[in-house]
Amino acid sequence: MRDCARKRCWTARSPPGDGGHMPQLFPYRHLFRFPGARAFTAGNLLARLPMGMFSVSAVMMIAGSRGSYALAGAVTATGLAATALVAPWTARLVDRHGQARVALPATVVAVLGSLSLLLCVRHDAPDWTLFASYAATATTPNTGGMSRARWAHLLAGDAKALHTANSFEQAADELCFMLGPVLAAFLCGTFFPEAGTLVGAALLLTGMVLFAGRRATEPPVRATHLPGRAPLRAPGIPPLLAVCLAMGGVFGATEVVTLAFADAQGRESAAGIVLALQAAGSCGAGLLYGAVKPAGPAATRLPWCVAAMAALLTLPLMAASLTGSLLLLAAALLVAGMATAPTMVTTMTLVQERTPEGRLNEGMTLAVTGLLGGVACGSAIGGWTVEHLSPTAGYVVPVTAAAVALALSPCSPSNRFTDCLASH
Repeated sequence: MRDCARKRCWTARSPPGDGGHMPQLFPYRHLFRFPGARAFTAGNLLARLPMGMFSVSAVMMIAGSRGSYALAGAVTATGLAATALVAPWTARLVDRHGQARVALPATVVAVLGSLSLLLCVRHDAPDWTLFASYAATATTPNTGGMSRARWAHLLAGDAKALHTANSFEQAADELCFMLGPVLAAFLCGTFFPEAGTLVGAALLLTGMVLFAGRRATEPPVRATHLPGRAPLRAPGIPPLLAVCLAMGGVFGATEVVTLAFADAQGRESAAGIVLALQAAGSCGAGLLYGAVKPAGPAATRLPWCVAAMAALLTLPLMAASLTGSLLLLAAALLVAGMATAPTMVTTMTLVQERTPEGRLNEGMTLAVTGLLGGVACGSAIGGWTVEHLSPTAGYVVPVTAAAVALALSPCSPSNRFTDCLASH
């Protein structure tokens, strides 16, 4: 009797064959017993992997052909800015008309933009064509957000299962951003400079076709989005976007500073492995975090997660400043990365809770847009610090960005009487 009461929220939407009981030791296996869950996840992972490939592939392709990293960086920065502008509108269309009807055409436009960039580089077209082509890739749908929206639909009313699903999605994000750059560098270096872009475009289109084809798991289009409040104006969302902006600064600064630190030691080729270890730490922690029952509401957990991130980010700073060892820095980044996934899972859970019904894709995409903006700012500030001070001093930037995220977090001391009271 007590067992049934404790698991009553799961039985309402249990997949066939589980008897209404959630296997406590295998929460992830249980997720994929929903019909169609494995298929849409496989397609989503294929479509998501190129997100970690495109920028590296574009830089290697453009720099190798034109001999200018400045041009390559400017082109990718233009694509990032275009994504920040276009992605929320694409997500709004997805919420309004459905994932399959919008995501697939938007993906085709993005793939054509990637192929146009490849042809322009290969045939020595004017520089402005590179900017225009790469800007067209901004229509790429937020595949991670759409996958989280499907889980929210399938697991409606089951907070524990949704926590597990969100943890899995965050681990998948980390895995794709860990493997994507490595795969891109391998393809461009082993075969030909355009190989990374070509394979990335093929994976994106194939994955999106598989994902969009699973219509049974697609969230229904709701009419409530018409009179509903925009996610950007929903209570509690602006502070979360500010937190995302600050956390993006952590990621952007850490990447640039680590590249500079490895380059200063003449081991630039090892930088990718060092950064991959950070993503691996986050991926492992995300899977573990999803397997345990979260204590308390997400609004209460967030400041603790961000505080852990800020504290652990002091480890790379100490490793760089006290030892100067790239090996110890890699170990420190591995440990520091373990706070990333729990923080992101909790943040995205809050975004889901506070986004108006029927506009979840738009709300999730706004959070990703905030992260991208923070990555751009963190990269710029980290690069300036490295150039004018030192790579070691650059590790102060992610620690500072994490401290800012903590100050902005709902239910932190600075927001105790506003967001915390509103959330409870």
